[in-house]
Amino acid sequence: MDSPQTRFAALLEQHRGIVLKVAATYCRHRDDRQDLAQEIAAQLWRAFPGYDPARPFSTWMYRIALNVAISHVRSSGSRVPAVPLDEEHDSHPGFAVDDATAQHEADQQLRALYAVIDRQSPMDRALLLLWMEDRSQREIAEVIGISESNVATKLNRLKQRIREQIADPAFN
Repeated sequence: MDSPQTRFAALLEQHRGIVLKVAATYCRHRDDRQDLAQEIAAQLWRAFPGYDPARPFSTWMYRIALNVAISHVRSSGSRVPAVPLDEEHDSHPGFAVDDATAQHEADQQLRALYAVIDRQSPMDRALLLLWMEDRSQREIAEVIGISESNVATKLNRLKQRIREQIADPAFN
């Protein structure tokens, strides 16, 4: 039988994208993301003895990761700063566009998306991240610790607020 360390390492590797996504949602600078990802991994390890294998590991992992990230933002007393596109974002294969005009539009859309995310409260960023991950309302409720109906209400309000922010000429 595998040791707890071996099981944890395998599960962490299998679901490492969750840690990276959460860190990227709450930190824009590479060093800050790495620090937060390490902090999340350390907290996951500390909490691992309490993990119930009968439940989905990804749900448990999201809950811990988001709690650590939200606590990190609250304790630092700062919001995620808006960041201009840099080589880190431009080099992502999903952003490679041949036409300069299309690239400029894609850059503007990405900046707008970051600005929208950055304006949200830590809890709303968590909801947005989970919703964008196509998590069910039940799983979001379990991760965040609120009822499914509350998830639906909060998501509808968040989506409406985002639509209004993006449509606002002062926003762009």
